[in-house]
Amino acid sequence: MSSPSERIMPLEFEKPVLAIESKIDELVVMSRDANQNGLEIDFDAEIERLRQQASVLRQKTYDRLTPAQRLQIARHPQRPNFTDFIKLLSPQTWFELHGDRQGYDDRALLGGIAELEDESGHKRPVMFVGQQKGHGMKENLTHNFGMANPEGYRKAMRLFAHADKFNMPIITMIDTPGAYPGMHGEQHGIGFAIAHNIREMARLGVPIISVVTGEGSSGGALGIGVANKIIMLSNAVYTVISPEGCASILWRTADYAATAAEAMKITAQDCLRFGIADAVVSEPLGGAHYDPQAMAASLKAELLAQLAALEAMSAETLRNQRYDKYRAIGAFEEDSTPSKKPTLLSV
Repeated sequence: MSSPSERIMPLEFEKPVLAIESKIDELVVMSRDANQNGLEIDFDAEIERLRQQASVLRQKTYDRLTPAQRLQIARHPQRPNFTDFIKLLSPQTWFELHGDRQGYDDRALLGGIAELEDESGHKRPVMFVGQQKGHGMKENLTHNFGMANPEGYRKAMRLFAHADKFNMPIITMIDTPGAYPGMHGEQHGIGFAIAHNIREMARLGVPIISVVTGEGSSGGALGIGVANKIIMLSNAVYTVISPEGCASILWRTADYAATAAEAMKITAQDCLRFGIADAVVSEPLGGAHYDPQAMAASLKAELLAQLAALEAMSAETLRNQRYDKYRAIGAFEEDSTPSKKPTLLSV
């Protein structure tokens, strides 16, 4: 089996680790060739030393990730997308539902019914809805890079209403740079479609869990993100605007996106600290794309635990809990002590 560095496209900050792993591969080949030619050359000690060095460096690299680096991981083209997670969470049952019943099926936002099986073998039907990014340019064009049009949000709302009617829990998976900002979306009412979803999701009487699997940005995320519980993968981000967009507004250039990402507090750890996220699921070292099976297993365990608690609540309690959750987000107490003058961002 090839090493992860040969299968996964490395990000810029991962390249020092990749260089050591490439050297290890070279020594392994040299050692094999030497043995085949009858030469007694032993590289085992050096290979082991380099493996330990790579392991330590890899751990340090991911322990010290900046918000901008986490964003790179969240956007990695090989990161598991919506359909990848569905196949891993419910390998035997997935029934996709199509269309908004007004003549269009938006492929940027997918949904359908799957079964989640717990450790006792009990299977519960769940309505899954999520943004779909592609692996590669062809798939991304098919799914519009995960940016839904109004028809996608109308499809999502149709599926939410179906789940509410048949008392099925709803799990949404958020991974989008935002709703599609094109002329079609404006002409067909993208703002109204998102606002309508936000209002109607608040009224649903079934458990709703939103999982931010990658990039949760702007109203495109909120259109399927009004939930009783918000779960984030540890390298996912959740933000009102992309760091590039924020930097372009503040400094008229996207060159300061890393500075904006630091100031905006977009990481899962920040969202948990501020009470926006309810749980953070740890990813395999390097990100979910390094071991999708392990990532899905951890996510499934968290989903089952959250569902067990929510399913014990009545419809009215679920609505009230959802309302209270969002009313509490952003609340703060003003300090009575004299405050310093505000510090303005500057470059």
